[in-house]
Amino acid sequence: MSGLQHLTFLATPFSLTLAILAILGTCAVSYYAWLRSGRLASVAKLEVLRIFIVAMIAVLLNQPEWIEEYQPDTKPTIAILWDDSRSMETRDVLVNGAAGKEAITRAEAVRPLLDAAAWSALDDRLNVVLQPISSAGMPADEVEKPAVDKDGERGDTKPTVTNLKSPLMETAEKVGQLMGIVLVSDGDWNEGGPPVEAASRLRTKQVPIFTVAAGSPNRLPDVELLSVDIPTFGAAGKPVRIPFTIDSSLPRDFVATVKMEVSNGDTLTKDVRVTAMGRTYDAFNWRTTDTGDFTISVSLPKQPEETIADNNEQAAPIVIREEQLKVLVVESYPRWEYRYLRNALSRDPGVEVSCLLFHPGLEKVGGGSQDYIQLFPEAIEDLATYDVVFLGDVGLDDDQLTEEQCELLKGLIEQQASGLVFMPGLQGRQFSLQGTALDELNPVVMDGSQPGGWGSRTAGNFELTERGRGSLLTKLADSGDENVQVWEDLPGFQWYAPVVRAKAGAEVLAVHNEMSNQYGRLPLLVTRTFGEGKVLFMGTDGAWRWRKGVEDKYHYRFWGQVVRWMAYQRNMVKGKGMRLFYKPDQPQVRKTLTFSAHVMDKGGEPLQQGDVLVTVTSPSGAVDSVRLTAEDDQWGVFQGRFTPQEPGKHSVAVICQQTGVKLDTTLYVRGQAIEQIGKPARPDVLEELALVSKGKAVEQNSVADIIELLAALPQPEPSVRRLQLWSHPLTFLGIVVLLGIFWVWRKAVGLI
Repeated sequence: MSGLQHLTFLATPFSLTLAILAILGTCAVSYYAWLRSGRLASVAKLEVLRIFIVAMIAVLLNQPEWIEEYQPDTKPTIAILWDDSRSMETRDVLVNGAAGKEAITRAEAVRPLLDAAAWSALDDRLNVVLQPISSAGMPADEVEKPAVDKDGERGDTKPTVTNLKSPLMETAEKVGQLMGIVLVSDGDWNEGGPPVEAASRLRTKQVPIFTVAAGSPNRLPDVELLSVDIPTFGAAGKPVRIPFTIDSSLPRDFVATVKMEVSNGDTLTKDVRVTAMGRTYDAFNWRTTDTGDFTISVSLPKQPEETIADNNEQAAPIVIREEQLKVLVVESYPRWEYRYLRNALSRDPGVEVSCLLFHPGLEKVGGGSQDYIQLFPEAIEDLATYDVVFLGDVGLDDDQLTEEQCELLKGLIEQQASGLVFMPGLQGRQFSLQGTALDELNPVVMDGSQPGGWGSRTAGNFELTERGRGSLLTKLADSGDENVQVWEDLPGFQWYAPVVRAKAGAEVLAVHNEMSNQYGRLPLLVTRTFGEGKVLFMGTDGAWRWRKGVEDKYHYRFWGQVVRWMAYQRNMVKGKGMRLFYKPDQPQVRKTLTFSAHVMDKGGEPLQQGDVLVTVTSPSGAVDSVRLTAEDDQWGVFQGRFTPQEPGKHSVAVICQQTGVKLDTTLYVRGQAIEQIGKPARPDVLEELALVSKGKAVEQNSVADIIELLAALPQPEPSVRRLQLWSHPLTFLGIVVLLGIFWVWRKAVGLI
């Protein structure tokens, strides 16, 4: 940098007059003192020093400053920031095409502005730097110019959020000799503070913002298949529900034939009335007996007014496998409820049932078929194979359950995500479980004064609660109103358990239609979550009566839903020596997700200690690693937490270093991304930035106008360095030293 140096004064008429008078007065006093001394040479020198000190002080009264001006040797910089977020993928910019007006993405529309050759006219005067907002603020010589593909997009992953304030501020702070900023964006921001705050600060630094808006402030006519929630896996022979969402910006309702095609040749169609300017929700129900990997594609026909034709179809994979759930039923006597429950489970092709019938008072446990076992599973690895345990009218006794077995059952539910169904009976044996490890799992408070429960000649009925009407457990009919009617018409029960109330945190699905106490209607069907597993309380033993007149229609369906609901989370992903489940079973974006892995060692026993790592790959390609830690050495359970930031399908890989076992799966995260495609542009935000910073909002295709505005910007003023001599510490020190010399000299010549 070249510089110019000179001395300046900030004198005022008063300070200048005062300085002159002080110097003249001092000269007169010094001359008189010299005459009185007999014109001694030593006194003459002393008085000259006095005049010099006073003159020096008089000069300082006029505030002298040493100015150094530096002219920069390099050219000033213009920063062109362009929006590289996902919202720029919105297809709402109309251009003339071969077939008339065609819609292109915002990123494609601003592609000419991202070509360095477009700004070559400024090369003689300015240094032009192109940066995406995701890397803005880096020094110009450290920014690697991103490669732009044919669609105007970078080759790397697009940011999932947009922050306009921080890039503007960081660019002004870190890019040297910044003359102005050109911001190419759709104006949409969803992170950081209001960008107008950055514009206010840039105005004080005399850095204007020139904005170029991309996209339409209004949605173009379009019908989009917004989402298709295809589950990761399904069971052969069981219906798979595939919900989908249609988003329409057309000003009219219309009926569309939605088509679902499966790679095995199955085809389903459904006529759906699509709501104008809104979203429509519906679902397919698909059933197949085939097993394996399939691809499901859902599509809807293009409407004449649509401007975007490539967002009407979505496809995703699904795995159909044979279902085989293991259920353990523990009972004392073979009451009617037990007999019909055993029949329902044993006839379900997806369930493998084991029955343990204690038969108190007999020397041997009950039996009669291959479904029966003789002993309660004592080893953890044996009990851990069961997905659901039904606990009938049994209790703590020498010939029934033991304290240790109750502890094992608690660990199975809490650590292994299995399910437990309490089914008390007339004998009231479950009251003996109070005070054991299972007492904590029970979702209801029982009346100890009436262990045998309550019976009545008049049959009672279930009545669904608001929660029960929307539960999968109680869905015995397809529509909500029909389902309520089915429950009201079910054959009643003549015995119910002595329930006082549901515990805090439990969900009551059904209550007694007539009986109540100080807490309200008596709860009869209650669920709760305990640890990783689920618990259900069935307050009557009359569900077997539901077969009256309809055979197994409702009885089998209810218990089949109970078993699958309780075992769903536990059987999310299974492999040899490893099982992975997560909670909640329907993950939501930006909500914490808990991974739990049950790992067995090479000998088939729970792994005591180990290194278990979960790798999650999001739809955008971002990779996160979660290290699971041992929660319970006895059960071989490892847990960790992860918060998904994007909706959609995530790839999950679990590996255990000690066993070498690897498990691959996918999970679908529900919700909407912060950075959305399809939202209208916000040119008003960009106009405000330009207005506040004393810049200008420019049309998208007016590159020449932008160049003309940038070329007209005044050159930056030279850097100025000011050294204030009048207030410098060395100046003050010099005066003190001279005054000291003057005082000592006076004493030396004998004037004092």
